[in-house]
Amino acid sequence: MKTHLKLAVVLGALALATAPAAFAVQPADPGANGNGPKYAPEKPENPGPGASLPEKAKAYGVYCQGKSKKHVKGEKGTEFSRCVNAMAKAATNERITARKACKGLSKKHVKGEKGTEFSRCVKAAAQVRKDQAEV
Repeated sequence: MKTHLKLAVVLGALALATAPAAFAVQPADPGANGNGPKYAPEKPENPGPGASLPEKAKAYGVYCQGKSKKHVKGEKGTEFSRCVNAMAKAATNERITARKACKGLSKKHVKGEKGTEFSRCVKAAAQVRKDQAEV
């Protein structure tokens, strides 16, 4: 019976020793009073023109939504991949104008579409640069 009593006393002492830590109030924002860790979100790097298509599609695919991903015989890549490459060129090199980045795209008007492939690319490249300036 003495061992049970000793065990109960030891467990009670441990419970009392850890009670202040268990009931301590944590601040809602640890960094608000200057005592917590400081976290700075990293700016994601945009892939350059030499990156693989899946990497570029994640970054610049937003600007090329609606472009055809179907390969047309005799053309280099798809309309989507050409757009993504042009966006990567426009975003990574400030000396290249949007017109130069979209240089190889078709200027032929297709019935039923707004503008040409070239004009839509120039507009999207300008939007990429505008979005980069905001960040």
